[in-house]
This record gives sequence, C-alpha cells and structure tokens, in this order.
Amino acid sequence: MLEVVVKLVLVAAAFAVLPLLVGQAEHKVMAHMQGRLGPMYAGAFHGWAQLVADGVKFVQKEDVVPAAADRRIFKLAPAVALVPYLLVLLVVPVGPHGQVALDLGPGVFFALAVMGVGVIGAIMAGWASANKYSLLGGMRVAAQLMSYELPMVFTAASVAMAAGTLSLSGIVEQWRWYWLPWQLVGGVVFFVAGLAELRRPPFDMPVADSEIIFGPYTEYGGLRFALFLLAEYAGIVVLCALTTVLFLGGWKGPFLDGQLGWLWTLAKVFALAFVVIWFRVSYPRLREDQLQKLAWAWLVPLSLAQLALTGVLTIALA
Repeated sequence: MLEVVVKLVLVAAAFAVLPLLVGQAEHKVMAHMQGRLGPMYAGAFHGWAQLVADGVKFVQKEDVVPAAADRRIFKLAPAVALVPYLLVLLVVPVGPHGQVALDLGPGVFFALAVMGVGVIGAIMAGWASANKYSLLGGMRVAAQLMSYELPMVFTAASVAMAAGTLSLSGIVEQWRWYWLPWQLVGGVVFFVAGLAELRRPPFDMPVADSEIIFGPYTEYGGLRFALFLLAEYAGIVVLCALTTVLFLGGWKGPFLDGQLGWLWTLAKVFALAFVVIWFRVSYPRLREDQLQKLAWAWLVPLSLAQLALTGVLTIALA
C-alpha cells in the first residue's frame, strides 16, 4: 500500500513539474531559434524567471464568465482538458522492476482513449462560451480529433501486434533494436498525429488567432486560460512518453538500462519535446483543407500499410 502511495505521489509531482519544464524550454528554444529577446530578460540570467513572470501575470488577470455562457460547462472545461493527461501518466512505464504506477493489460488503448477525452475539454469550452469564434474553433477541434485519432490507433495497434501484448510495459520488454527501421513510418505517423490532436503548430488551426482569435479559448482569462496552456504542455509530455514507450524502446538503451533505465526514458521524452518545439518555430500553419488532406490522404493510408506490414512480418518471423 505504501509503495502505491509513493508511486502516485511521484506521478503527481512529475505531472506538476514536467509540463512546466517543457514550457520553460519552449521559451528559451524559441528565443534562440527566432531571435526573440523578450523571454531572455525576466530574472536577468538567461531569463530564468520567465515562467514565474507568466504565472504572476495569469494570477493577476480577471476571471470573467460571459453572460450568455453555460457557466457550469464553461468552468468545468479546463479541468476536463487537463486531468486526462494525469490519468495517462499513471499507466506509462518509466523504467523496469515495477517503476510504473499502474500496469494495465490493455494499457495502449486505455492511454489513447483517455487522451481523446482531453480533447473534449476544448470542445466543451468552444460550445459553452456563447461565442461564434469559440464555437467554430470547437468544431475544428472535433473534426481534427476524428481525423487524427485513426492513424494513432492503427500505428499503436501495429506495435502491439508485433509485441503480442497491449500492455505498455510488456511492449517495452518485447521491443528490439531492429524494430527501429521496421516501425519507423508508424512512429512518425503516430507522433505527427499526436501533435495534430494536441493542436500544436503547424496543426493549430482551431486556435488560429489571425481568423478566429484564439478559438475555443477566446473567452477565457486568468487561471482558467493558464490551465488550458498547462494541458497543452502536459499533452506534449504524454505524447512524447507514449512515443518513447511504443517506438523507441522506453527505458532500454546501450547501457544503464537496469535500475537507472528511467534516465533513458526521460532523455528520450525531452529529446522528442525538443522536436515538438522545433516544429513550432520551423513550419507555417496548415490551412484547414491541408490539415484534413494530410490525415486522410497520407497518414491513414500509411498507418494501414504499417499495420499490414507488421502482420506479414509477424507471421513470417513466427
């Protein structure tokens, strides 16, 4: 019982700290890549206090609820957007020898299903705000979820088929280094589809500030808006962790993959988080038709091809 409580506390601490570290890293990486001077000033040395300054700013802002809004749904939406990512972290294995809070049999599909619930928070926010721009952003979120959930499920099923188990820790145990070229296409499809589901640039049409202000979050301010931003960074951590577990061998590495294997997991997660930030500063936003075409004309066929290839090789190598 004590072990379970300790693990839950550690997961809660990771959930509170890791998204903030990703947010701080995004400030600094964007500052260097795009020559932004602002994030390098707060606190003098390399802008170390930028995250603190952002927190103070959000706390000081007024929390306003539109008069025509559905107040209950409006207030509930930020929590619905954030909490599911905490539940996903409970089933993601960090290292071997029981270094995981909860090992579910169908862990793959549990993680993907709960991630989809997090997207519903943005849809609720768009509908409850009584704002046409927010509603349009919510509809785009729904369309994006339906388009990009399919390739994520297909590529995850491909890895589960290769490993012969739906357990996330079981997949890592069965993972071999020669899966990297074999599952490379599936890993890229899974990662890109996850970015689109999180509405990260260049897949951020639902929050296109140039045409629909900030989409589902237009009417939010103060701490409620901050919770949506925190949910985005928590989603990045979860997506990178799932990509690490499914396609990069989790805690496995050329050395130190025993009790210190969790270091490999964290290193891979932060490397992928850097790629997420790199995408943001490198690519322009896709139009809505381009975004849907990428999903249905490219990612879905590629994920189906990966699934078929995995089936053939699994039978051939059996």
